[in-house]
Amino acid sequence: MQDYTPLELKAYLDATDNDLLLLDVREPWEYAICHIEGSRLIPMGQIQDALDDLDAHQEIIVICHHGRRSEQVAEFLERSGFNNVANLTGGIEAWSEDVDPTLAKY
Repeated sequence: MQDYTPLELKAYLDATDNDLLLLDVREPWEYAICHIEGSRLIPMGQIQDALDDLDAHQEIIVICHHGRRSEQVAEFLERSGFNNVANLTGGIEAWSEDVDPTLAKY
């Protein structure tokens, strides 16, 4: 599994036209407070049921609040046959500090 820091991910997103998925695995109330534009919400507890809705060959970057839940989900996706998965180190909290300070913090 690959890890991106917020600045690395921002640079990657700016430089690529890939059809990647920013998968936010926080709870709906967290997502409502702040999220990265274009991300898709599937809470961690619903990932297993949503596997058939995800493309195992699509690049997926998993996001949560601090990077712990997203790391667990990324590892689960890899064990489930997804072959292009990355984790946002530090989560949306680090993203709001390093990339977009206009995002609300909680």
